[in-house]
Amino acid sequence: MHLKDLSFEQHYLKLAPEFYDFTTPTPLEKPYLISFNKEVAKLIGLEKESAKDSLFVEFLNGTFIPKDIKPFSMCYAGHQFGNYASRLGDGRVINYGSIKGWHLQTKGSGETLYSRSADGRSALSSSIREYLMSEAMHHLGVPTTRALGIIGSKTKLLRNGIEHGAIVMRMSPSWVRFGTFQYFAYFKKHEELKALADYVIEESYPHLKEEEDRYFKLYAEVVEATAKLIASWQSLGFCHGVMNTDNMSIAGLTLDYGPFAMLDDFDFGFVCNATDKAGRYAYGEQPNVSYWNLTKLAVAFTPLVERKRMEKKLEEYGESIYPNVYLSLMRKKLGLELVLDSDAKLIEELIGTLQDAQIDYTEFFRTLSHYDGDMMPLLVLAMNPVVIEEWLTLYDKRLVKETQSQEERHSKMLQTNPKYILKNYMLEKAITLAKVGDFSMLETLMYLAQHPFDELPEYEEFAGETPEGYKNITLSCSS
Repeated sequence: MHLKDLSFEQHYLKLAPEFYDFTTPTPLEKPYLISFNKEVAKLIGLEKESAKDSLFVEFLNGTFIPKDIKPFSMCYAGHQFGNYASRLGDGRVINYGSIKGWHLQTKGSGETLYSRSADGRSALSSSIREYLMSEAMHHLGVPTTRALGIIGSKTKLLRNGIEHGAIVMRMSPSWVRFGTFQYFAYFKKHEELKALADYVIEESYPHLKEEEDRYFKLYAEVVEATAKLIASWQSLGFCHGVMNTDNMSIAGLTLDYGPFAMLDDFDFGFVCNATDKAGRYAYGEQPNVSYWNLTKLAVAFTPLVERKRMEKKLEEYGESIYPNVYLSLMRKKLGLELVLDSDAKLIEELIGTLQDAQIDYTEFFRTLSHYDGDMMPLLVLAMNPVVIEEWLTLYDKRLVKETQSQEERHSKMLQTNPKYILKNYMLEKAITLAKVGDFSMLETLMYLAQHPFDELPEYEEFAGETPEGYKNITLSCSS
C-alpha cells in the first residue's frame, strides 16, 4: 500500500464529543527523515519503499493528511505521582485513527487543547529514546506500543538547554488509559463511562461482547493483563519511571516512554526519574504501584461494577495473580521446568544476592544461561562474588531435581535471557551522534533491538556491563 492510499477508521470519534478534540498539526521547520521502521510498516500494509517517498516526512509532519481524516487528541485524567488531575489529555499527541487494528498517532506535533501552556513538542533526544526502546521491548516479548518512524527538524525547543524538535509516529492496538475511565467517573458521566467500556471491549477484549457480566470481566482481564505486563518489566529489569494512571494502558501495554531505564548493576531501589525524589516509581516499587493504580481504576469502574467484587480481584492480584506470573517468568530465566513450592524462596534469595553482589543484571542471566557447574564466569562479574557463590550452591541443588538435559536448559535460557538490551549510555551515544546528523548508531541500536537473543560477534561491545560512571543514571522527563 502506498502512503496516498492509506485508509483509516476512526471509531473513537463515534463516542461523545467530550472524549476528544479535533486538532490541527503544527508542522516542524525543515523536517527530515531520521528512520523508517520497515518491520512496523508491514503491520499496516505500508510498502517499505515509503521510506524514500517524501510524502512520508510530510505524513509525520502533518502537512499531508490522508483523505477523509479528522486528526484529534484524546481527553483523559489521571493520578500523577499520587495526586489527581481531573483533566489531562494528549498534550503533544495527535491521533489519525486505525489501520488493521493499529491506531496511529504523532507525538510532538504541536499544541493541543490539552497542552496546558506547554509547547506540544518533543525533543530529538526523547523521541529517539522512545522510537528505539518501544521496538526493543517488543522483541523482548513485552506488550508495548510500536513506532513507525521518526523525523527531525530545525525547530528549536527550550528544554534543559536548546534542543531541536522531532516527531515520532507511534502505533498501538489501543491508546485508552486508566485515566480515560477516571475522567468520566470523576465528572459522573456514567453513560459516557459505559460507552467507553463498550468501546474498550469491542477494541481490546471482543470475546467479552456477549457476556452478561462483561464490565466486571473487563476489569478482571485488565487486572490480569497488568500483572503480566509488570511481571515482564520486573523480570527484564525495566524501570518505567512515570507510572501515573494516565500512563497505564487499559490493554496491558507499555505506554508512554518518558524517563525509563534497563537496570545496569542490580538495584532494587533504583529510581530512573530524576524528578521522582520520593522514589515512588522505583524499580522495586512497580508491582506495588500497579496495585495502587488498579485500585484507582476500580473506583472509576464503581458505577458499572459492584465495588466488593473488584476488591476481591485486587486481593487476588497481590496474593496470587502477580506473584504467580512473576515466579513463572523467573523460573524460565533460571531454566527451571518443574514447578516447586521452594522456587519462591530460591528466587527471593537470588534477588537479595544480586542486590549484595553489585552485578550487571542482564549479563548475570545471560552468563547463567551457559552455566555448567563452573562458577568462575559468574563470580568474576560481581564486586562481591562470595554471595554469588553461596546462591549458586543452592541453584546446583535445585538443578539436580530437573529432568531436562543441560543442553535443553541452556537452549531455552538463551532464548529467554537477552544478550543485548538498550541501556541508557548506548541511547545517549546515539542521541549525541544524531544531534550532528549521524544516525549510524541509531540504526545499530535498532538492529540490536530487533535481535536481542542472537549471538552477534561484531556487536560484542554492546553485550558487556555498563562502563563505570554511566551505571544507573537518572533522567529528567525531557530527556
